[in-house]
Order: sequence, then structure tokens, then C-alpha cells
Amino acid sequence: MNPLGRRRLILLAIVLALIGAQALRWHSPRGSASTATAMPGTRAAPDVLQLGRLRLQPCEIGKRGASGLTTLRAYCTDFPVPENRAAPSDRWIKLKVAILKAEATASDADLVTFLDGGPGGAATDDYPAIDPALEPLRSRHAILVFDQRGTGGSNALSCASEPGAASPAAPAAIQSVSATQDSLRRCLEQLAGRAAPEYYTSSDAVRDLEDVRQALGGPRLDLIGISYGTRVAQQYAARYPRSVRSLVLDSPVPNTLALLSEHARNLERALRDIFARCRMEASCVQRFGDPYATLYRLRDALRAQPQAVELRDPRSFQALHRTLTAADLSALVRFYAYSPLTAALLPLMLQEAARGNYAPLLGQSQWIADDLSERLDGGVELSVLCAEDVDLLTARPEDDNALLGNGFITTAKAACQVWPRGARPPDFHAPLVSALPVLILSGQYDPVTPPDYGAQIARSLSHARQLIANGQGHGVIGAGCIPKLVQRFIDELQPERLDARCLERLSDTPAFIDYNGAAP
Repeated sequence: MNPLGRRRLILLAIVLALIGAQALRWHSPRGSASTATAMPGTRAAPDVLQLGRLRLQPCEIGKRGASGLTTLRAYCTDFPVPENRAAPSDRWIKLKVAILKAEATASDADLVTFLDGGPGGAATDDYPAIDPALEPLRSRHAILVFDQRGTGGSNALSCASEPGAASPAAPAAIQSVSATQDSLRRCLEQLAGRAAPEYYTSSDAVRDLEDVRQALGGPRLDLIGISYGTRVAQQYAARYPRSVRSLVLDSPVPNTLALLSEHARNLERALRDIFARCRMEASCVQRFGDPYATLYRLRDALRAQPQAVELRDPRSFQALHRTLTAADLSALVRFYAYSPLTAALLPLMLQEAARGNYAPLLGQSQWIADDLSERLDGGVELSVLCAEDVDLLTARPEDDNALLGNGFITTAKAACQVWPRGARPPDFHAPLVSALPVLILSGQYDPVTPPDYGAQIARSLSHARQLIANGQGHGVIGAGCIPKLVQRFIDELQPERLDARCLERLSDTPAFIDYNGAAP
């Protein structure tokens, strides 16, 4: 597999983690021009979409770049909301809202709604990565995609950093506490004239979504949340149950969980399971021995002496001089573990590094950090964490020697000493109790939201079913037959009747013996 191919796999894994009104009656083949049906009593210009009070213009969503992600044709508008709902006479901000039309001439009235991960993912940028998984739904359903406040086209809480400075949007494990606090102070200075970060929480996003729904004419929503998006979905369903028709929770986060609190132990469990598969294959053992032990030997060596490495920039191919640290190694391994395809590369990459060839490892680490800085708005991540989770975080001594250690918790607490903290509703961390139809999707080897999280959520839901995708990691909605199962669930709302035997065809991905793939 060439380096660009590996990079695309990593990005897809991260993005997947990391993600209509009553008048909706339209038809538009993809990529072709169309004329939208006007609302009763109105006249619409060609190729303009009028839904409820909103008038949407043709647009493209997605972002072209080195990742190879494509753009999609949609209809977009800016939707104004008060930044501080307790003071609606103060500053207002605009949300980027997009609709992807159904392919049927007479589409269903409910509106499938994609809720991105992160926190900090811009849904209109990331949606094309999961569009193939939702394509079956497009036959009868329109899809609502909107950038959560503080991301993408919705007054993004992103800041330009000085050359060489730590970026507030970079993975927390890559930055020191002092560098994080310094960069956040500079970021807040940049944001001062256009945003108050304390009003960019999940609860604010939930109220925004309800305002958008009402402006579109009041359709019921089929919420599809991925990773952090499942928190927003559960919060919305708890506060506006009559606005929801169904929920699909992919790689879900329980309401009761404080984000970051279990990252270290979840990654350790996933890595042990992933590397156990290598020990069961003679060719893998012969080639790599014990990759788990190799990982920790390499981690300890980098703790003792970070390595100076010369390499080519993964984007510009210019010569670079960098230092590889144990934190870089931890961040890279964590994101490789998200996808079964990239996890299959770990034994090979670790062996290369253990032999002194650090350049591939650092090159991928730099590429991941750069891409996350582009795709995740770190300010929203902090607004969410500081308001909703940080006071509940406690470092665990038993995690000190884990790959991630307690660095995420230490950095988050330090960051929230600087970052403004919003309000959290008293019942925010209560489990979702509901009779709504819910489909829960979990990956067997998910290093962030393991299957037991889905089981925990299901216990307080009377009409829910969990499906576990064998051999898969984080973000499984596109795996195997899952897109068809999601379509059937949303069409029929009978999770207990889904025939999920097709999932038996999903299996582990063998470790790559070299860059050409697994052993024959």
C-alpha cells in the first residue's frame, strides 16, 4: 500500500470517528440540475429550494484536499441564531445548513439528520466521507447536515497560530500543558471580537437544531449520530422527544460518561485485542514477535530519548527536521487503532521504528496532527469539555503507565483553567430514558467507545437494539451490510425484527506482513 493510500485510510478512520418538511416532494438525479417544487402559494426560482421559512441555494459540501475526499451537490443557507440565548438582543451568529435531496419524486416527510463527531467536526465538510453509507436512505429521505455552532461555516472557533507554535486544535497528547495554555490565550484574543466560547456547548447545539427543524416546517427527525454526535442525539431526544422519529447511535457515548475519563483504559483493551490476533497467526508472530511488547519498548525508549528524524513533509515533500516523542507515538497508535485497515499496519510500523526507521512513524504522526487541525475546531472541543466534563475528570494512578497515561486529563484540566466555561443542565449526565426506536452500532475493537458503552445505553431504552460489528473499530456505519440495516430500521422502526445475520460476514483484518498486505 503506497503512503497516500495509507493516509487516506487513516483520515477515513478519523472522520468516521472522528462524521424534510411536510412539503419535501422532489426529485434530482445526483450531479444534475433540477427545479425544486415550490411551497404552496409561493414561486421558487429555478434550482432554489424553499422549505418552511428557509430558502436554500445550490451549493457543494465537503472539502477537496490531499485526503481525496470529494464534494457533493446540496442546497445551503445561513441560519441566524442568538449566540447567548439568555440575551437575544446581543450578538447573533449564522449556522451553515445544508439539505441533500431525496432521489424519489415523493420523498418521506421525516428528515434524516447527520450529527458529526469530534467534538469539533464540521458536518458539511465531513459528510461526503459517510455519504456512501447513507446512500440507501437517499432513495426516500432527504438528509439534513448542519455545522454545529463553532465549527466549519458556523462561526468556527478556530484560530491562526504562529509558525511553529502549538495549535489549540491539535491532539491534546501532542502538546505540553504550558504550550496549550499559551496557545489558548492567544486564541481567545483572536476570538474576542466575534465569539464567546462559553455559548458553544452541546446544549446550545441542541437548541440550534430544534430552531432549524422548526424553520424547515417542523418535520420529525431521524437522528444519525457518530461518536460525539451520539451525545448530541441523546441530549436532543431527551429535551425534544416529540421532534424525534428514530435514533441511530454509531460508536455511542453514554450520557453518564465524562469525555476523556476512560480513553487510556479503552485504548489499552483495544490494543491488547488487536495484537492478540497477531499472536494467533504464525506468519505474524514469525515476522513481528509480540507487537504489544514492541510498542512499550519503543514508548520507553522515546521517553528516555526522543529521536531526531529527517523526513519529507507528507503534504509538500519538503525536507523536514523533527523530533519524535513518546507523545507522538501515543497519538499515532491511538488513531491507527480506529480502523481495522489501519490497525492492521501497526505491527509493521512499530517494527520499522524499533529498528531505527522512525521516519514513516513521524511522517504519519505529523500528517494526522495537521489534518485534525484542519478538520476539528479545537475551540468547540474545549467549550464542550470545560462545560460538560472537566469537573468530573480524575486521573487514575493505574493509568499512569498506559500508553495514553493521564495526559489527556491533565491537559484538559489545564486548558479549562484558561478557556471560558459554559453552563451544564443539572440532568445532563442522566441516562436517556425513552421508548423511541433506537439502533445502536458498535465495533468489536473500538478503542474509544467499546461495545459495553452501547449496552449501557440500551438498558434504559425500551425499544432499542445493539448490533456489534465483528473485527471493526470506531465508526462502523459503513461496514458490510450495515448501511442496508440502517435503511431498513429507519423505514420500518422495528429494531428487534432486523435480520442481522449478514453481519456474520464481517471478520478481523489480518496484520500486514509488509506494505503489500497480509500473508497469503
